[in-house]
Amino acid sequence: MNAKFNISYDGSVFQGSQRQPNGLTVENALLKAFKRVNIETNIVLSGRTDRDVHATGQVFNCILPDFWNNFDKLKDVMNKHLPSSIKINHISLVPKDFHSRFHARKRVYRYVITTKHTTPFNDKFVTYVPSINEELMKEAIKEFIGEYDFEYFHKVGSDKENTVREIFDTCFYKHKDIYVFRFTANSYLRSQIRLMVGFLLKINMGKLSIDDLKDQLQMRKRVFKIPAPANGLYLAQITY
Repeated sequence: MNAKFNISYDGSVFQGSQRQPNGLTVENALLKAFKRVNIETNIVLSGRTDRDVHATGQVFNCILPDFWNNFDKLKDVMNKHLPSSIKINHISLVPKDFHSRFHARKRVYRYVITTKHTTPFNDKFVTYVPSINEELMKEAIKEFIGEYDFEYFHKVGSDKENTVREIFDTCFYKHKDIYVFRFTANSYLRSQIRLMVGFLLKINMGKLSIDDLKDQLQMRKRVFKIPAPANGLYLAQITY
C-alpha cells in the first residue's frame, strides 16, 4: 500500500534531504529506521532541501507492507527508531498512483529572522539582523509575485534548463520576537528563496532598492547574487 508521511526535521545535522553515499541525509536516516522495523522500501520526497535547511512540513510517500495498516502505531515505532532531529507528524493512506513530488500543487517556505542576538540554543534556526524596516519589507517582497525567469535567482551550476517559475503569493509579518518571509509557489530553483531573501535583506539595509530588485527580476542586470544563510529557511507546507 502507498502511504504519505508528513515529517519535520532539524536540517543542521544533515547534509541535505536526499540520499547520498555518505549516509548523512534525512532520507538515509529514514531508510535506516525503516530497516529497523523490517520494512524495505524506497522514499519519494516532495522536494529536496539543502544542508542546514529545516522542515516543519516535508512530505514523502513510500510503499508499505499491508500488515502495517495501523499508522498510529507505525508512527510511534518509527519515531522511536529515528534520531531526535527527525519526527514523523502524520501518516495517511493514499492512492497507488500518488507521487509526493509530481502531484504537489503548492509549496510554502518560510524564512525567519530576528533583531535579537541569537543564543547557542537558537542560532541554528533563525538568522540575526540588526534592524528591520517592516513596511519596506512588506512592500518589497510583493515584487516577487508573478511569473518570472529566475535565471538571476538560482544557484549557478544547477541543472535546470527551464528557469521560469511562478510565485503565487508572498508576505512578510512579525510573530512574537521573529519576522517571517513567506513564499508560496508550485516549485523553486536551487537556492532561489535564499537568494530572494538575501536581496530583500540588502534592501532592508539600504544598500539596494526596490528598483534594483525590479531590474534583476526583469533580467535587465544582475545586481546581487549572495544567498541568505541556510539556517533561517524552512519547508513549511505542501498542498496537493
